[in-house]
This record gives sequence, structure tokens and C-alpha cells, in this order.
Amino acid sequence: VQLQASGGGLVQAGGSLRLSCAASGRIFSINDMGWYRQAPGKQRESVAGITRSGSTNYGNSVKGRFTISRDNAKNTVYLQMNSLKPEDTAVYYCNADIKSPASPVPRKYWGQGTQVTVSS
Repeated sequence: VQLQASGGGLVQAGGSLRLSCAASGRIFSINDMGWYRQAPGKQRESVAGITRSGSTNYGNSVKGRFTISRDNAKNTVYLQMNSLKPEDTAVYYCNADIKSPASPVPRKYWGQGTQVTVSS
């Protein structure tokens, strides 16, 4: 099982980006999915999370600007980021709680991270 994140890049302040993260491999089911980010010199922080049924939660700094969604048929989670600010610059990581033949009890998997840079 692995998670592959994509969609990062360089954008000007006020712009938008959409991140994607697809899970692949032998998967029984995926429960919670989410996005974290880590800026240089800072701790990793939670950005947004979504349950299998679609309930969402957001970090205070991104509420009203970011939207998390998922496509269960594609085992993919998305993060639509609007009104980006320079302080959103970070490496963004996706994660997912996955039940698989190798792990009948759901365990958390992490993607490799994708860089988002917002210029002022």
C-alpha cells in the first residue's frame, strides 16, 4: 500500500492549487483521510481531515479557504486551496487509515509530501 501525492507548485499570493493523493495497492477499505503540512523550522500541523462518510474538519488557519474532499471509488483525497498566502508555504503530506491484507487493523499511511510555495 502506498500514497502518492501530487499537485504542488509555485503560485502567487491569492492564487489557487489543488492537491491530490491516491492510495494504491491491495486495499480493503480506507477510513479517515487527511492533509498535514510542515513549514521550515516548524512542527507538522493538521490542515484538514475527512471521514469516509464525508465529515470534514479544518485547521483554524485554513478555514474558509481550503476544501478537502475525497472520491472513495478512486481511493483519492483532494485539497482545494484558494486565496493562498505566503504563510501557507510548506511541504504538504497526505495520510490515510487503511485496512489491507497486510494490516487487518487499520493503520496510518503517509504520502511522500508535495511542496507548495506561495510568493508574495
